[in-house]
Amino acid sequence: MVDVGLVVANLVYGLLIGIIYGIATVGLNMIFGVLKIVNVGHGAFIMVGAYVTLLLFTLAGVTPPLTIVASMAVGIGLGLLFYYLVIKYLVDAPELATLLATFAIGVLLQEIVKAFMGADSRGFTWNLGNIEIAGVSVALSKVIAAVLSIALLGFLYLVIYRTKLGLAIRAVVQDKEGAMVVGVDVDKIYAISFALGIMVTVASGSILAMYLQSGIHPYMGEIYTLKGFVIAVMAGLGSIPGAFIAGILFGLFENLSYVALQSIEGVQPLVLTRSIAFLLLLIILLVKPSGLFQR
Repeated sequence: MVDVGLVVANLVYGLLIGIIYGIATVGLNMIFGVLKIVNVGHGAFIMVGAYVTLLLFTLAGVTPPLTIVASMAVGIGLGLLFYYLVIKYLVDAPELATLLATFAIGVLLQEIVKAFMGADSRGFTWNLGNIEIAGVSVALSKVIAAVLSIALLGFLYLVIYRTKLGLAIRAVVQDKEGAMVVGVDVDKIYAISFALGIMVTVASGSILAMYLQSGIHPYMGEIYTLKGFVIAVMAGLGSIPGAFIAGILFGLFENLSYVALQSIEGVQPLVLTRSIAFLLLLIILLVKPSGLFQR
């Protein structure tokens, strides 16, 4: 017998976490869409954002939503730093070189954070009470995290589609040589695009920390790297709005499959849920290899 209440609850929580998965993957897809570089160190930048929120809240008492501004600043700084130190010289390099470079960046970030913060898992408590959604009691902090994800997506949309900078970025994506002919500084656009992608990724780490409030450690990003790649390929690499929608679909599928697996005796739902997610990816690639939303 299906527990309707449990299904509805998982739909609500799946939608909320899916929105956060979506914004976390947007940065990954933006970097690929502009620079054609797959950021294997994606999860490490999410981890950095989680630590920014943890430290500012616990040490300085900054309200978690406000820490996103600091995370965005840190993300832009890290993006520009790594672009000019590493990525700039690998834009036209073979794919293996960029994969190894971004992997090395991720490991470097993990080890730096471990050296200063230790390897222990940390967390914090930010309780604003609960609200009811479709008859399900949900922590208000989780709802705020989802709303902030949508706001961050809206901000990125305005930058890309309502500014001259965004016009230049889209011009470089469509025709790099043509953009150079009309005076666009392609190297500068690459740097800004990489910084924007990292900014969104680090900020999503702050949002994720606000949603979960626990399990923050230097290697927490590894699972989100895997999920990010599943979502990005589902959407179609390079599709920014597609990544957000695919993130929501992934969150719903993940939570509903957990409910289904929970009813099977002798099965570990959490482990199998991840396996089913990759099975879903294989099916989508067989049906539509370019992804669900790729144009």
